[in-house]
Amino acid sequence: MSKIYLCAINNISSGNCSEDCEFCTQSAYNKTDIDRYKYKDISQVIKEAHQAYQNKAVGYCLVTAGKGLDDKSLEFVAKTAKAIKKQLPSLSLIGCNGTASKEQLIELKNAGIDNYNHNLETSKEYYPHICTTHTWKERFDTCVNAKEAGLNLCSGGIFGLGESEDDRVSLISSIKELNPMSIPINFFIPNPALKIKEKTLQLQEALEIIKNIKNTIPNAMIMVAGGREHTFGSSQDKIFEFGANSIVIGDYLTTKGQETHKDLAMLEMLGLEIANNCR
Repeated sequence: MSKIYLCAINNISSGNCSEDCEFCTQSAYNKTDIDRYKYKDISQVIKEAHQAYQNKAVGYCLVTAGKGLDDKSLEFVAKTAKAIKKQLPSLSLIGCNGTASKEQLIELKNAGIDNYNHNLETSKEYYPHICTTHTWKERFDTCVNAKEAGLNLCSGGIFGLGESEDDRVSLISSIKELNPMSIPINFFIPNPALKIKEKTLQLQEALEIIKNIKNTIPNAMIMVAGGREHTFGSSQDKIFEFGANSIVIGDYLTTKGQETHKDLAMLEMLGLEIANNCR
């Protein structure tokens, strides 16, 4: 069994996104009860980065709400990345800032961002059913831009949006085409304010999704991210048997995660070694 890579995420700009993604609690179209703020204080982000590092995270993701990077958000993410790297140079930084050009991504790389996360979310065929304000191709193109900018690519999707089995096959095929370093696998968490009302996937179905992705793209890091606690409950340990070798610790963007000490205790109980660097 490979080492387990831990990643933490920080929602450094939350809510009020202009896009109409039906699965997203940060969309202005979805009247969800979440914290909304333009930019988090950089000193607070650094403090939280130190906490994640102490909790053995090797990856730290800086997430901004919105369709993509503009001049102000680019400047903010770059400034934040530089500040974190100054204090925690070995922490692998991940930008997750929406659609972006190659030039913008090069600027992030120069500021200390090591990886870029931009999920395809679902198949190109199903995407118009869950988002109409931008295209799936824009997402795919951003992933290509990230690789061309010299960044490691993290790209995956969300399962449980009402997609068909054919959609899942199509999504995994597109991810394979991108050949990302890491594949975040998210499972939809229902929210009364969201239009999507799909039920939680069955345990075995969710585990088979992980296994299928691992078998299809064996060299990628397989990260189980949002929805892990909601989907797997007391059977979270099984994800490692089916191919996962990475998890998100701590809270997610707008939902609470399992307490970090419980994740660390689970890994220790399973006899799994935690990686001390991001490859």
